[in-house]
Order: sequence, then structure tokens, then C-alpha cells
Amino acid sequence: MKLRLRYAATLMVLSCSVFAQQPRFQLGGAVTNSGAGTADVIVRFRQSPDQAGLKRFVARGAQQKRDLKLIGASVFTVNVKDLDLLASDPEVELIAPDYRLRSTGFSGAPDYGWMTALRLPTPSSSLAWNGMGVGVALIDSGISTHNDVNADLRGLGSNANTWPGAGRVVYGESFVPGDPSTSDTYGHGTHVAGIVAGDGADSTGWTYTYTVRGIAPAANLINLRVLDGNGEGSDSAVIAAIERAVELKSTYNIRVVNISLGRPVYSSYASDPLCQAVEAAWRAGIVVVVAAGNEGRNQSMGTDGYATITAPGNDPYVITVGAMNTVDTLLLSDDKIASYSSKGPSLIDHFAKPDLVAPGNNIISLRQPGSYLDVTYPQNQVPLNAYTSESSDKIGNYFQLSGTSMAAPMVAGAAALLIQKEPGVTPDTVKARLMKTASKFPQGTSTATDPTTGITYTSQYDVFTIGAGYLDVPAALSNSDEAHGAAMSPVAVPNSGSGDVYLVGGTSAIWGTSAIWGTSAIWGTSAIWGTSAIWGTSAIWGTSAIWGTSAIWGTSAIWGTSAIWGTSAIWGTSLIWGAGAEGTSDASSVAIVGEK
Repeated sequence: MKLRLRYAATLMVLSCSVFAQQPRFQLGGAVTNSGAGTADVIVRFRQSPDQAGLKRFVARGAQQKRDLKLIGASVFTVNVKDLDLLASDPEVELIAPDYRLRSTGFSGAPDYGWMTALRLPTPSSSLAWNGMGVGVALIDSGISTHNDVNADLRGLGSNANTWPGAGRVVYGESFVPGDPSTSDTYGHGTHVAGIVAGDGADSTGWTYTYTVRGIAPAANLINLRVLDGNGEGSDSAVIAAIERAVELKSTYNIRVVNISLGRPVYSSYASDPLCQAVEAAWRAGIVVVVAAGNEGRNQSMGTDGYATITAPGNDPYVITVGAMNTVDTLLLSDDKIASYSSKGPSLIDHFAKPDLVAPGNNIISLRQPGSYLDVTYPQNQVPLNAYTSESSDKIGNYFQLSGTSMAAPMVAGAAALLIQKEPGVTPDTVKARLMKTASKFPQGTSTATDPTTGITYTSQYDVFTIGAGYLDVPAALSNSDEAHGAAMSPVAVPNSGSGDVYLVGGTSAIWGTSAIWGTSAIWGTSAIWGTSAIWGTSAIWGTSAIWGTSAIWGTSAIWGTSAIWGTSAIWGTSLIWGAGAEGTSDASSVAIVGEK
């Protein structure tokens, strides 16, 4: 498989105060290529009154492209041949690749995703909260005009003739180099917007049998475009967008950021600029929701899809969301995990991820006609007869996608509802309430079949697959517990002697031994297997299961200190969050054919 990008790099944390030897900048995973012999890197200098380090960079031909004030860094285009020299500069505190990242067939039946999350018996049912007044920033491929999020375009406001995206899309800005448009030429961001805040305008009325709407249908949307028309972007663009969300927090009451995109984990969260940015937003009082990734079927390292959480979903502060399959019914009893949903623990740091799961399979939401996804996957266009009483197979204004990209905005919308009800609630309390009240799963397994390949996959319901459980919005709204401390996801620690794995939380974390936030309260005694180890020979699965003596326990695959992705084909030209078909080496598609 050919690599799309010419230059690649694997990050080593460059901290001159830590390493006795001068660190080396090594080549390895995909980074932004700015031309022959150059690459884009994120650089943070030490405090220097004379800016000696910056001057030396410029003297070596480095060009400054963008300031990333949120993390105290800048983006430079540098000559690849000078990377080692630049990395060894005594004024350089950190130098990291500006990694490339990407956003994450029609089944013929409604998905019931939003109704499942809200636990509503009929489409006409409603909750007391709708997200009004809460700003949700979408860092994605843009938001285009659609009646379900643009009330003013339906004659309900005074600014119908303003920029595309007027109405409840209250702000728009592009961080795509050379492309100032905030419209969605890829088709992903518009779909995500509908899941968060679509109000069902184009599917409400006496002829409609199913209303397509979002979790927080009155919330305001902040459109921060970072992906181009091919669904491609970079770390620096996402970091700049996060910075803008923090800057505009008071102006638009931005309390939630949704990030339905990602890339492989190349370093510890503590040194990853992308993770540093999401943590800065979290500390600023913004709930950050991130898709887990769609690599649950990835067997390239012999881990059965474990340890495939993507960045920045590997950060312990953010809410990382996996995908569930509603099986096209309103029954909760038949819902199951989507086999493509990425599993934990996170690489290198071994955090227990995802934090919870939400509907993400065959989700119907807003369609952007003429976009890349719309043109490339016409079978995902939803016909009128799927949600109206008409027999016509004429295509309407909705589109169907599957993936954790669709599950994350379910949780982002839920966070908006919690904040509307209790404006003073902290991000840590929002995360803790969502996890504590999530519906717990019984011990067991489920299977799913890819309709394209016919391959059947088996999933186990463990803490690294379903996290704390299944999103239950009414239960979260009814909870009044407060988080006193950081709601960081706990670390999974293996015992090399017994083969058991335990969850370990910091002493200041809310996941301690208290009755409210103990492990049994958050993950449930059946999900985490009581007070014994969560896995290993003492757990219910025993040595014959995937854990025990299998290769997953190897020190190099999951429990090692380095990333496993490297330059393997799965992260080559295949789409990290792209639009390929399930069942191939690219299991991370947003336009995947939903499984059954």
C-alpha cells in the first residue's frame, strides 16, 4: 500500500531537562508534508528574553506558520535534514510532528439512536431540557445550510440572508489553510451537527412516521472547520480551533466541544500537543467529548482490536465515546456494541477507555448534497419512504453514517442538557454523572456480521469495550452527585505474575473508594467483575479467553511503552476516519456499512 504522505515521524518527547543525551527527532508515522524536503512541526521554546532559539530556527530556514498560544507553541515548516539539529537546540522544550488526522450503506430502517439515548418511547415524546442557551463547538469539516439547524432560513428570524449556517449556527471559522469557507464540502460535520442539535424541521408533520433530530435540539452550534473537502486536517488546525473555542467561551456560552476525529497514539498524553490542548479547554470549564475510533476489528497486532483508542481520545480528562448498535429497534434489550468500536486500554499510558458508549451505528442525520460523502456513497442517502408515509424512494435531506464519530455527538448533546439544567456544573461532574448513570451491561458477549464481507465478529462486554456503560440521558439528568476532584479515567495496571489487570485511580481522583464514586458505583459489580481483578485468571473469563495467556498480554503489544502503529498499512493511505468499507484494513470509516 502506498503512503499518501512523503514524510513521517514518530514522536520522542524532547525535554532537555530530562534527557542526558541530546534527543533525536526520528522518522515514523504520517505528518504534514509542506513540500520537497520539508515537514511541519509543533515547537515550544523555553522562556528566553532574547529568543535565541527562535532566531536559530529561522536562520536554519524554518518558517513560522501559526501560533498555538493555548499550549504555548508555534507551528514551523522546517527542512527535514535539519530536524536533529533543531531538536537538540537548548532553547527547545518540545518538538512534535504536526500529525495528519481525519474525520471518523443505508439499512432502510430508522436507527432510533436519539430516542434510545433519551429513553423516549415515541418520536413525539420530549424531555424537559433541550439545550437552549448552551453553545456546543464542533471541530469538524464544517456545517452547511440545513433547515434542521438553521431556523432563520425558515423565516423564523431576521438574518436569513447572512452567511451560510445562520440561525443556531451562531459562529463559523475555518482553520483549513488557504480555504476560508466554513461550509461542509466533505459532509461529515453537518451530519455530526444534526446529531447534537438537529431539531427535525425536515421530518416533522402529519406525513412523517419518524422524526430525525438531535439530543439537544435548541442548543447553539459553533462551527470550527478543520477538515478539508477530503476529510483531512492536522493537529495544529485542531489545536487552533480548540484555542478559538476557549477564547469565545463567554461570547457564545461554549460549554461543550465535540471532536469526532483523531489519529493514532504516538506518545504519552502528557507530551502530546493535541492532548495538551483538550486539557486546556477542560481546565477552562469546557466539556470535551471525543470519538474513541473505529478500529475494534483491527487484528494487525494480534490484540483483537484492544488498545486501538485514537488521540485525543487517549487523554484521561476527556469523555471518550464508543459506538453501540440499536439494531433498528426501540428495545434496549437487543442493543449491542458495534464490533468496529475501538477498545482500550490506551496505548502507552494504559487508561481505561472508552469512558462510555452511545448509539453510533446506521445513524440518520443531516445530508449535505454534493459533498464528498454524499457523492461517493449515494447508497447512504435516505429515501423519503424511510421516514414518511410516502412510498416514494426519492432522496430526502438526510444521510446515514456509522462510527464512533456518530456516538460522540450523542454524548456532547447530553452534556449540553446537563449544563442547561445546572449551568454551574463542572466538566468533571458532567463526566462522572454520565458514567455513573450509564446503563450497566451483564457479563457476556455479542456478535455482529458485516453485511459486505459476511464476516462475523464477537465482542466481549468488558471495561475496555463498553467503559462505564450505555448512555442514559434521563438518569444523568436526575443525578445530583458532585465531583470533588478530577474525573480522570483510571489507569489499567497488569500484574505480570498473576496475569490480572486492575484499575488504579489517583488519590485525588473522584474514583476512589467512597460510596458515591467507588469503582462499583461507576462500572457496576457485574461489568467490572466485583472486587476482583477486571481480567485475568481470577476473573470470569479464565485463561481460555482473550486475556489470560494470549498474546494480548505481551509486553510489546499493549502493555509496552511505545506505540504499535508505526508505518503499518492500516495507518497508511487508509482513512483514519475516512469513508472506506468495513471489513478491510481500514476499519475506521465513517461511511461504513452499518452492521447487523
